[in-house]
Amino acid sequence: MVERNTEQTRPTVIIVQTPLRISFLGGGSDFKDFYARHGGAVLSTAIDKSVFVIVKERFDDMIYINYSKKEIVESVDDIQHGLVREAMRLTGVDHGVEITTLSDVPADGVGLGSSSSITVGLLQALYAHKRVTAEPEKLAQEACHIEIDLLGKPIGVQDQYIAAYGGLRHMAFGDEGVYVNEAGLNGDIVRGLQERLLVFYTGITRQAETVLIEQQANISSRTVALSEMSGLVQQGIDVLLEGDYDGFGRLLDRNWYLKKQLASKVTIGEIDEMYHEALSLGALGGKLLGAGGGGFLLLYSPVQWKDRIRKAMANRGLQEFRFAFSREGSEVILRYRR
Repeated sequence: MVERNTEQTRPTVIIVQTPLRISFLGGGSDFKDFYARHGGAVLSTAIDKSVFVIVKERFDDMIYINYSKKEIVESVDDIQHGLVREAMRLTGVDHGVEITTLSDVPADGVGLGSSSSITVGLLQALYAHKRVTAEPEKLAQEACHIEIDLLGKPIGVQDQYIAAYGGLRHMAFGDEGVYVNEAGLNGDIVRGLQERLLVFYTGITRQAETVLIEQQANISSRTVALSEMSGLVQQGIDVLLEGDYDGFGRLLDRNWYLKKQLASKVTIGEIDEMYHEALSLGALGGKLLGAGGGGFLLLYSPVQWKDRIRKAMANRGLQEFRFAFSREGSEVILRYRR
């Protein structure tokens, strides 16, 4: 966790790009209430869709914040946007900035980890504004601290780490912390997997917190399901290493079956209909991304059945979400000085 001064003069404008993510297996085992006692694991990837955080130095001491709302305040304590407020407090930036957040996708309730990506991006941009380089581990740890400890969000820790590190990652969780590893899959395997994945926007948004509060409350009574979900991660890596893509699809289906046991609002009838139609047309597995209840639907399909699944989902009014895996984590993409 290295911090070092990298510039002699403060940049006027910083732009940070932070990836969104798709989580495949093990989600839910990254809640500390579970993994501190039982251990956990997740297989997740960063994707080529991002959130952007812009920090611009102002000529006065005011704080301007632009998101779905606009805030103009004199003090950090007056900021309504909790992520911005706590990131500024933590990094020590307390005046004279304008902060803007942008996203490639709807920011709330879609299951791509946007909240954590925004938190990581805010920290990265504010540290860069102070001429400090923060390593991925520090960004992830501090993002978890902001979201979970300071703001009390009922979430796990995978999203912050994949946003900071990028890539296709096997993350393991235990009482001593989080371990972030490469999944160990070569480029051909990764391309073969991506070729067999489809993602559709259901058009249904939900308040993830409602689902997650129930999920967190249920942890003690869902340890069997969560333990099996965690165990699917290594199985998934193993079948991919063997070239058994369809086996991976079936593991996704098993993971979805288990995930639906974690909380009552993980799925709804309309989404179940979409999923079962896709299975009837050749898909082997899938899941709702994120907490569930709406957002994006991930499907695994052998290549020969993808077009007819696309057609069926289009007939339901679902928009396909085109994406690619990304190796990049959160990074400063512009430092501009007058």
